[in-house]
Amino acid sequence: MSTTALLSEIVALPPELRREVEDFVAFLRTKKQATTAPAEREFGYAKGKVRLSDDFDAPLDDFKEYM
Repeated sequence: MSTTALLSEIVALPPELRREVEDFVAFLRTKKQATTAPAEREFGYAKGKVRLSDDFDAPLDDFKEYM
């Protein structure tokens, strides 16, 4: 359907339905904005939020019999 034909169909609608068309167009625009890819995370975003113990690489006592 061409733009002109679509516009004539919308103009022919009663005011209540035109408001619904307007709401639907607004919905489509927000839907399109929401589907865009999110921005990449900033490097170092979680710095200072994760903590490893000092003996992280040390063997666990539970596995001594297997070593």
